[in-house]
Amino acid sequence: MLVFLGDRVIDVGSEWRTFSNDKATKDPSRVGDSQNPLLSDGDLSTMIGKGTGAASFDEFGNSKYQNRRTMSSSDRAMMNAFKEITTMADRINLPRNIVDRTNNLFKQVYEQKSLKGRANDAIASACLYIACRQEGVPRTFKEICAVSRISKKEIGRCFKLILKALETSVDLITTGDFMSRFCSNLGLPKQVQMAATHIARKAVELDLVPGRSPISVAAAAIYMASQASAEKRTQKEIGDIAGVADVTIRQSYRLIYPRAPDLFPADFKFDTPVDKLPQL
Repeated sequence: MLVFLGDRVIDVGSEWRTFSNDKATKDPSRVGDSQNPLLSDGDLSTMIGKGTGAASFDEFGNSKYQNRRTMSSSDRAMMNAFKEITTMADRINLPRNIVDRTNNLFKQVYEQKSLKGRANDAIASACLYIACRQEGVPRTFKEICAVSRISKKEIGRCFKLILKALETSVDLITTGDFMSRFCSNLGLPKQVQMAATHIARKAVELDLVPGRSPISVAAAAIYMASQASAEKRTQKEIGDIAGVADVTIRQSYRLIYPRAPDLFPADFKFDTPVDKLPQL
């Protein structure tokens, strides 16, 4: 039996050549979009360009060739959601693997029809939140809310419904998941970040913050570490970055303040002594 191996591979990417009759334009119009395996027909459709010659119009001046895309309504809905997901991910600099996972999650939810009545944008936002958690780069609800048009409350509702519908789960978030990003956005030096990480971890180990969210504990730890250093930050500054209210930071801070001397790393260089830290 003879087996023939071809030395050519079919490229399913986008084509950049143009066959426009209008030689004056330099627009490299795509012949078609790249193939999308998540859509039922791969989004393989034909677009007819606008005619320029007399043969392109009838006697009444109407175009003879109508530009219609043969795409199902479900594919069109998914296509719009995928575009929204890409836009949201771009706005917070998320990598391609997060977008791909989000698209797959959305497709599963959409085809199951388990969230009927919920807006596709809300489902897409919740899927992005889940994908970030599953890929080990969690974002807060407020961060997702900031790049979508959906309320934090609605994203939270969809998040719970999706986990139930897909029978999936996400790893529990910890204070360390956010510490580096929050401190970086606040312009805090490495020493303060390391101290805040140590404070938050010790607070959890000593069971000082039962029932408090990791984000609020991280924010309180950053506040304590910054107040003990020369690079002080206010509750509002930290709250704006972490996406939590000032009162939430104060509540967590009050829980860890009595044990402050036990929370700092041994090599921390204090600008403000522990006994001079704000009592709130």
